[in-house]
Amino acid sequence: MTQGKCLQEIHNPEGVCFGCGSTNPEGLHLRSFLGDGAVVAEWMPGPNHRSFPGVLNGGIIGTLLDCHSNWAAVVALMESTGEFGMTVTANYAVTLVRPTSSDHPVQLRSWVTNLEGRRASVAATLSSGGEICATSEGTFVRPRVPFGT
Repeated sequence: MTQGKCLQEIHNPEGVCFGCGSTNPEGLHLRSFLGDGAVVAEWMPGPNHRSFPGVLNGGIIGTLLDCHSNWAAVVALMESTGEFGMTVTANYAVTLVRPTSSDHPVQLRSWVTNLEGRRASVAATLSSGGEICATSEGTFVRPRVPFGT
């Protein structure tokens, strides 16, 4: 899952996004990969990502799910249109199912549930220790006018 170049390195190597931009020195540096019918990632929290000792901050969880879901939308729209283009978040909702350990890696999985024109509906999960800790659903849109990275 985490070998070779990730989607961010292939399609947006100068990305500055806090969640997934490889050039943001303060960012999370999420690395997303194509998986079996989904986009997958594994990410290790640091001590500065905690809300309480041993517990991953909910805002960080939301950021990871948002960025990772955008990449599922990017891939689906690229496959649909034959053209690369970044997407933006129109809306998303996160459900925090249980506390997430900040001491162990988390696994993310996102997949497109509906594709219409420039819009992709995406579902995602964030798991740790084999248990789903958070889920999300959202709508991600490729803008009519491309924007910078």
